[in-house]
Amino acid sequence: MKRHLKSLMLVILICGLSSGVLHADDRKMTAADVERMIGELSNWGRWGDDDQFGTINLITKEKRKSAAALVLKGISVSMAQTLLTAPAADSPSPFEHKMVVAPNENNAWAVDSLSVVFHGFGHSHIDSLCHLSHKGQYYNGNPISTVTMDGCKTGSVSSLGDGIFTRAVLMDIPRLKNKKWLEPGTPVYTEDLEAWEKKTGAKVGAGDAVLLRTGRWLRRAELGAWKSSEGFAGFHASTVKWLRERDVAIIGSDAGLDVYPSGVKGVGAPVHEMVLVALGMPILDTMNLEAVAEMAAELNRWEFLLTAAPLRVPHGTGSPINAVATF
Repeated sequence: MKRHLKSLMLVILICGLSSGVLHADDRKMTAADVERMIGELSNWGRWGDDDQFGTINLITKEKRKSAAALVLKGISVSMAQTLLTAPAADSPSPFEHKMVVAPNENNAWAVDSLSVVFHGFGHSHIDSLCHLSHKGQYYNGNPISTVTMDGCKTGSVSSLGDGIFTRAVLMDIPRLKNKKWLEPGTPVYTEDLEAWEKKTGAKVGAGDAVLLRTGRWLRRAELGAWKSSEGFAGFHASTVKWLRERDVAIIGSDAGLDVYPSGVKGVGAPVHEMVLVALGMPILDTMNLEAVAEMAAELNRWEFLLTAAPLRVPHGTGSPINAVATF
């Protein structure tokens, strides 16, 4: 049954690409559109039935070498938010840091303990391919039964333990629109991404990372934290078609990736669903892109080497992460 479903989805993909049915109205999407796109854009079976890497397969040896060549200045910038240690409207589960051993006259060592619920809008993290299912299936048709309270049998973050090393393109959409930030609930459309490419000359290609700055952390610093129910700017669901066409390897943003509310009735996070389940694309969530945007503007360079190394958590749905840009 699983193989039959994968074959059917590949047929749908081929027919969809050849007939042009992927060209849906960008601004008016329904749950049925999302369902159709999951089938049409699917990467299931593309790298084999047992694939654990998804679109990370697009980061080839040649891609890594060309990404390394982007390092011209030797300047590195962290793209992680400093871990929040106090509850806030957008981070109800703060990072816990406790000292276990403190030094004294009889002991020179200092030892601490770290604990965090990293998924959500407070902490920079990576979503692995077992983080979200759609209608009882994960990427490549793996059934929901493969994830239990013991963790993920497939699609675990541990499969990304060798790290992510590729070219990244920073999409600073507030800068494109001459704004400090995008207000909560503002969708980013394909035409915004392409307008940014035209403005900067940094065109997205196969194996790249696409990072979206909405200005969320700058807004938070000036106006204070707000609840996720009040919304976040982010990718509109229609942009997933563009991501598939460009063969993007990994995607990220400074909030929750999706625009919230999504604008798709009955589907809260359609970008997450399509990216993780259909494309098999890991997500860098809740990044802080303020410092890297400042450096990119100073250098007038919106492409750079991205390095990121998730913790090798067996059966993990993700990991805290400190992604680094090097110019």
